[in-house]
Amino acid sequence: MEDAYVLQLLEPKFKEFHLLFCGYAECEPLHSYGPATRPNYIIHYVMGGKGIYQVGEKKYHISKGQIFLIEPESLTFYQADKEEPWTYLWVGFGGTEAKSFIQDVGLNSRQLVCQCEGGEELKEIVFSMLKHTKSTTENLYYLQGRLFDFFSVLAREITLRQFEDDTTESMHVQEAIDYIKNNYSQGITVNDIADYLALNRSYLYTVFKKSLNISPKAFLTKFRISRAKEQLTLTDFSIEYIAHSCGYKSVLNFEKAFKQETGGTPSKYRKENRKTTKERLLRVQKELEEYGDKKTKYL
Repeated sequence: MEDAYVLQLLEPKFKEFHLLFCGYAECEPLHSYGPATRPNYIIHYVMGGKGIYQVGEKKYHISKGQIFLIEPESLTFYQADKEEPWTYLWVGFGGTEAKSFIQDVGLNSRQLVCQCEGGEELKEIVFSMLKHTKSTTENLYYLQGRLFDFFSVLAREITLRQFEDDTTESMHVQEAIDYIKNNYSQGITVNDIADYLALNRSYLYTVFKKSLNISPKAFLTKFRISRAKEQLTLTDFSIEYIAHSCGYKSVLNFEKAFKQETGGTPSKYRKENRKTTKERLLRVQKELEEYGDKKTKYL
């Protein structure tokens, strides 16, 4: 669980680079998210405490003053520490030029974690965003400006650490993951992945197990179910539509895979998570109203 304050924009005004959501959370011990994928970029800044962030084969131990980047369609997992759970803020964004903005501040697929000395400024920026919850033209321009302020602090204050050289095996795994991200909806199989990489299937299995401790087939399934869970929670698409969009030729196969992965049916998952999401949004709305009344004190 977490005590969270969240702002989410339904429709961005600026297509090249825009804010999608932002927030602040004080997490309980071992509070976690994932493994899951997200359709957009998210930057977390850890204000206190510590936790772990895992993407692909790499696990990072994150503490106060560090940033970690989540890339679109990347299967990630992060969890608060048992003894010192973290408090963090985040900004989610997208747009046709979002990738170039990320690269401008030195972040990319090989450099997902960095140190940032501008924590107080980032905190002020995000907390000011949380006050502007109405989708008025004035607020949309204000939020866009604050998003640029956020990146200005990153460009000035982050310190990058040298990444290790990629091994051939890790490069094969990354190429396979990229192929899955781009083609999971097309009903691809492990054979298709191996053929695309011109690798023997048994070798592909070996490098996946060595790097991620998971088979290519299991990874593909987890990725598909993760995308399905997101659609079940955030959209009104039919179960059949979601099944096909995630690469399943039949609803029965989808429901079987979903139950094996989650322990329940897609319909049950949608019902339970819609209810939880609605309750959380009502609570957050009330907390934001209380936050807006505070002039000189942060949450």
